[in-house]
Amino acid sequence: MMKKSFVLLWLFVLLSATVTLFWYNSWVYLLPTPVPENYKPVPVGSFISLPGLTAQTQEKPTFLHFYNPECPCSRFNVKHFQSLVRSYGQQVNFVVVVMSDKKYSVEAIQKRVGLALPVTFDTSVADKCGVYSTPQAVLLNSKSKIFYRGNYNKNRYCTDERTNYAQIALAGLMGNAPAIAFDESALKSYGCSLPYCKKL
Repeated sequence: MMKKSFVLLWLFVLLSATVTLFWYNSWVYLLPTPVPENYKPVPVGSFISLPGLTAQTQEKPTFLHFYNPECPCSRFNVKHFQSLVRSYGQQVNFVVVVMSDKKYSVEAIQKRVGLALPVTFDTSVADKCGVYSTPQAVLLNSKSKIFYRGNYNKNRYCTDERTNYAQIALAGLMGNAPAIAFDESALKSYGCSLPYCKKL
């Protein structure tokens, strides 16, 4: 009887710890990523010079997917990112921008995102676009000007269709919308701080 009570108590403690950890991680995700001290905002409409990236097809917009393989938030949105590529891959150039202090090959990143897309390890792209967390999306129009920079979704698993911000931006640009007004949850950065995977 004593042994059974001990096992039940141990299972209760384990379950409580798991629930607490899940709650804590969810709570931390709801906090915005701290803005770096020397951060310089890059407004929408800014021209972004990215030799070799935006020159793939000048007639097409470019979608930059800022991705960190160690960032849980980056892993949570892989399926959503894949769905965007499936929907808009013929109309838009998609590029994965790897933000990590670890070394990866192009093939390793392509395997992790499940797509044979162009990959760059040039972390200066983040500064040029005003990105300081992952995952983040930057959509450049065909003239290499920022149309959208922000989050993929308000939900960490990208399951809230009402807040599919990156998808809304893509649909707007493809529909020739001059600009789209996004709320704070789309434009304030959430996720892992750069250049390392950490959530403060």
